[in-house]
Amino acid sequence: MGKTPKTVRAGIVVLVAGLLVLTGCGSKPSAGSDGQAATAKTPIKIGIVTSQTGALEGYGKQSIRGFEMGLDYATKGTKEVAGHPIQVVIADSQTKPDVAKQKAIKALENDKVDVLVGCASSTDALAILPLAQQYKKVMVVEPAVADAITGSQWNRYIFRTGRNSSQDAVAGAAAIAKPGVKIAILAPDSAYGRDGVKAFKPAAEKLGAKVILEEFPAMNTPDFTANLQRIVSSKPDYLFVIWAGANAPWQQISDLKLPEKGIKISTAAPDIAALKTMGNLVGMEGFGIYYYGLPKNPINDWLVKEHLKKYNEPPDLFTAGGMSAALAIVTALEKTDGNANADKLISTMEGMSFETPKGTMTFRKEDHQALQAMYAIRLEKQAGVAWPVPVLMRTMTPAETSPPIQNGR
Repeated sequence: MGKTPKTVRAGIVVLVAGLLVLTGCGSKPSAGSDGQAATAKTPIKIGIVTSQTGALEGYGKQSIRGFEMGLDYATKGTKEVAGHPIQVVIADSQTKPDVAKQKAIKALENDKVDVLVGCASSTDALAILPLAQQYKKVMVVEPAVADAITGSQWNRYIFRTGRNSSQDAVAGAAAIAKPGVKIAILAPDSAYGRDGVKAFKPAAEKLGAKVILEEFPAMNTPDFTANLQRIVSSKPDYLFVIWAGANAPWQQISDLKLPEKGIKISTAAPDIAALKTMGNLVGMEGFGIYYYGLPKNPINDWLVKEHLKKYNEPPDLFTAGGMSAALAIVTALEKTDGNANADKLISTMEGMSFETPKGTMTFRKEDHQALQAMYAIRLEKQAGVAWPVPVLMRTMTPAETSPPIQNGR
């Protein structure tokens, strides 16, 4: 055969090069060994199921706000991890367990979320826990506190950034329990309330106190009078109150003048809305989970500054909790290079430490409960503030407030 003319050879080279370019442009991204597409544009979907209506709607709304701010902080405003866009799907549980379950199934099946977050209500969270295992998706629980979540109802897909009832109990008992002290307890008739009492009672009795009465009114009761009258009749030294939600007993405790009857009130320093009803409890010593003026660290400084700028009010109890959940998830995804596979996340998150507005938290390997600081506080009146302010007496370390492992591991 004769030699191919130079012009023809040049045309062949251009044609081959063009085919290579077209082939490269049209190819699909190759799959990694874990089956996840190796593309920078694969979104990571996070489904939040929490109370936007119902008895705990205030807590749910704080959590959502905090989660969104946490994503901004952790990703420096990009809403991306390792090049993967983060998409958030939010569903209202209505503070009803059956609705929470339905919304979680929809998020898992229709929205194809990679990670679940929730709930404000412990009973809502307990309804969803089995779904995490069924669909093999990690669920980060915030702020529900029932011990059963990381105890008897736990499965390996569950992680909790919020504290649990036993952590509250250790802190609450340490604040008031001493030999010979008599304590009455007021708590809602719910998983949250009963788990809280179950945890508080042995912690207090271990320190020498005696629990002489337990009252469990309905969470949505309009009237605590009968419960409070029985408490007055039992003549305790302290009334320890475990409560969550808008329908709190603080006003009726003030109206019935329990402190003037010689009964000291002790509780967790709650959210700001509840603190506004506790004007007659100035001087009370108890414990705090979070109040924006307590932690001293760069993340909390940023949260307070940006929240004031954006919403013209300070962040609240569950705002910090929502932010902590977002920070935990982003920290884990950074470590996996954006891989949201549940097995990969679980192996990464077990024992993982991460920074939050409360300082360093660590997911305990055995039950995935986040160990965290708590605060011994006293309520004080401060000029220019419309509610009693929790003032730090001392910070209780994560080791001090570490709850018992209750999931059998």
